[in-house]
Amino acid sequence: MIILVLNCGSSSLKYQLLDMKDDDVYDLLAKGLVERIGMETGCLKHQAAGKEKFVKEMPVADHTVGIKAVLDALMDKDYGVLTTLEDIEAVGHRVVHGAEEFVCSQFITDEVVAQVEKCSVFAPLHNPANILGIKAVSAALPTVPQVAVFDTAFHQSMPAYAYMYALPYEYYDKYRIRRYGFHGTSHKYVSGKGAKFAGLDLEYSKIITCHLGNGSSIAAVLNGKSIDTSMGFTPLEGLIMGTRCGNVDPDVVTYIQEKEGLTAEEMSRVLNKKSGFLGLSCVSSDARDLNEAANAGDAKAKLTLKKLTYDITKFIGAYAAAMNGVDLIVFTGGIGENNSRLRRRVCENLTYLGVKFDYEANVATGRDVMISLPDSKVKVAVITTDEELMIARDTMHIVQNEDE
Repeated sequence: MIILVLNCGSSSLKYQLLDMKDDDVYDLLAKGLVERIGMETGCLKHQAAGKEKFVKEMPVADHTVGIKAVLDALMDKDYGVLTTLEDIEAVGHRVVHGAEEFVCSQFITDEVVAQVEKCSVFAPLHNPANILGIKAVSAALPTVPQVAVFDTAFHQSMPAYAYMYALPYEYYDKYRIRRYGFHGTSHKYVSGKGAKFAGLDLEYSKIITCHLGNGSSIAAVLNGKSIDTSMGFTPLEGLIMGTRCGNVDPDVVTYIQEKEGLTAEEMSRVLNKKSGFLGLSCVSSDARDLNEAANAGDAKAKLTLKKLTYDITKFIGAYAAAMNGVDLIVFTGGIGENNSRLRRRVCENLTYLGVKFDYEANVATGRDVMISLPDSKVKVAVITTDEELMIARDTMHIVQNEDE
């Protein structure tokens, strides 16, 4: 089944075209990115398997134009991979927030789109863009089935005591204030792949997955189901991140807001866009830049990286306690897969769990590798994530079930 996977942001869209033969048997036919949607000059970057990269600057007024540019690139006689658009059998969309409405991926209908629009109140920068992508595909490929895969769905298995905040219950009743969690597609993918890699039965396992990147979250996955995760009502909660502060005393927010005379919107920008690595280090929001600065002796960069290590270590300890043990710890995401120094520093603080660290194996970056020794009580692995493949898998299964 040839599936187009779309990840639509407010001003960009990423895509992959995969030929899915089975869950683990597939060909990546093409991938790319449309940037600066809605701006004066947009840009399409397209890479087909076995062909040269194609870059084209062009006006991209909206997502409908962007989707058309993608389809044109897939059909291009020099850079494309399709002879007809009828070859596309399904489209899978990443949708950021499904709130409590969606506990799994869904075949897209008018009713599903309406519910996703209602969930936009929880993700005003993301869900509207996801909907634009769905509608653009409906216009361009009206007969092709579409599937929505939700970032929040995997975490809907959390028990109430894990997802509820100790606020007046009326705020949950009125506004559905609770922990939702994010990166669910990645956590689901790497927990399953990690279990197989480590020789564990996913349905009888205790796994902690650490998705570490510009946005980071950690999840406790018990017997294949998420029972807790570090991000909360929004992706702001949890670890220190690229520009997000992570956990902070809520009274700090109102204190700064009063002292600085900030509006709620301005305060939100401080917490989401000016904090994290960027705010604490005064250097950069990119961990690679922090490593360079720390190596050069920058004290704030060193502090920031130590805090990241500390935050990860704390959550791993908390989730090991929550599950009464842990069989496997997984590192994934841009930082998790590529920052061997961070992995070493975290794992050196996990000897109390019985982790025996393999320093030689840990040197590897960007590939699946076991970084604990064979006699380690707890296995530790680097597992490369592939959210697009997970979306394609769900899309394939749902469309096949609809056809039946």
